[in-house]
Amino acid sequence: MRQYAAPPLATIFSLVMTGVATGGSELAASWTRVRDRLRSEYGEATFKNWLNRLDVADLSGDSLVLSAPSKFMRDWVTPRYGDRIRALWRLEDPSVRTVDIVVSEGDRTGPQEKPVAGRTAGQRADRSVDDETVTALLDPRLTFGNFVVGKPNEFAHAAARRVSESDDAPFNPLFIYGGVGLGKTHLMQGIAWRLRQRQPQRQVMYLSAEKFMYRFVQALRFKNIMGFKELFRSVDVLMIDDVQFMDGKDATQEEFFHTFNELVDKGHQIVVSGDRSPSDLDGMEERMRSRLGCGLVAEVHSTSYELRLGILQAKAESIVGSNVSDKVLEFLAHKITSNVRELEGALNRVVAHATLVGRPIALDSAQEVLHDLLRAHERRVTIEEIQKRVSDYYNIRVAEMSSARRAQMVARPRQVAMYLAKQLTSRSLPEIGRKFGNRDHTTVMHAIKKVDQVSQSDPSFAEDVELLRRMLES
Repeated sequence: MRQYAAPPLATIFSLVMTGVATGGSELAASWTRVRDRLRSEYGEATFKNWLNRLDVADLSGDSLVLSAPSKFMRDWVTPRYGDRIRALWRLEDPSVRTVDIVVSEGDRTGPQEKPVAGRTAGQRADRSVDDETVTALLDPRLTFGNFVVGKPNEFAHAAARRVSESDDAPFNPLFIYGGVGLGKTHLMQGIAWRLRQRQPQRQVMYLSAEKFMYRFVQALRFKNIMGFKELFRSVDVLMIDDVQFMDGKDATQEEFFHTFNELVDKGHQIVVSGDRSPSDLDGMEERMRSRLGCGLVAEVHSTSYELRLGILQAKAESIVGSNVSDKVLEFLAHKITSNVRELEGALNRVVAHATLVGRPIALDSAQEVLHDLLRAHERRVTIEEIQKRVSDYYNIRVAEMSSARRAQMVARPRQVAMYLAKQLTSRSLPEIGRKFGNRDHTTVMHAIKKVDQVSQSDPSFAEDVELLRRMLES
């Protein structure tokens, strides 16, 4: 799709009116059907935020022209949805070869623009550029509707929803913190999307701490500090992601501190995220840490198995044409425990591999595709840990693992521990033997063979060994 400057609004209006006079009703009907298909394919949220505001400006020969209310919307829609719009329109009219999006002359300032007291028209135009850049950071996938709630994140989610549904500032600031890939940014953007949906007239500014610093440095460089202050201190909601990147940046912290105070004094909402709690941000000034912690602090905890499985199930349902078995999802939820991004990335790899090579998604193929990732996530089990877990399971003392006793009640658990040590660690047979009272490597070999034999003839014993293995790996 090409991008070019829009004709004047009067010209667009004239073109539309010409279309109405020469079959415009057919044009409108076609556009309605295309819009309905877009809504069905991309969902109500995406349609409402990005596609609903497009309109037909002209259809001439093999070229269709659509109008967008802002340059930002045009630049967002064109690469993401342009080809699909053209394909759907060709179903209506096969003669159409190109679809172009232009910016309506009457609305160049963008959807977020509103007058600010004391500014000239030129200053408002500069402001619109800032607003568009900030809004461009929002990902349409990161809404509350796509956020999977579980025990580790339910409190942070509830706090975020409360802020997004309030007309005032219920917690000021709301500080959300947690490790990498646990959903902090998703919650932040969920707030921004919901506010935009509920109250489009409110000015919501969302950006990373890094971007805040960059803008501050640029303001210093071009001697436009007053413009910077006006921009950030006039918004209704200020959202700063990954505030830990301000650690050690004294000048930036100073400006953020004063911006923070002015917004709070006005009753405007502030939402901040970080990888640590405010009290643990060592690179922050004490007054800034105090300010960040004076509202509501909500932690996003590490994911549980149940939450990881729920996330994978929701993700699998959203992938068109994927058919992932419960066993594969349970396997991934059990093995990929670090963060949600890696978890979703693993599922994407498995589905992509199956699609590209034309094979069904099976557990063995998933293990093969993800061998590098699974190896990185393997938990390092020690022989000492194995001895303790087996001793507890069979109700014997850990010291018996190294004793000379040969009674069945001691010898069999000791053999199981040796067997698991070989299965779950990289230690050699002599090394394992030394951990069990300096026994010879042939004793370890005999123990491994014995456990295999008994497992084949005694299903109950085999279940005990498998349960111990899973307990140690989890």
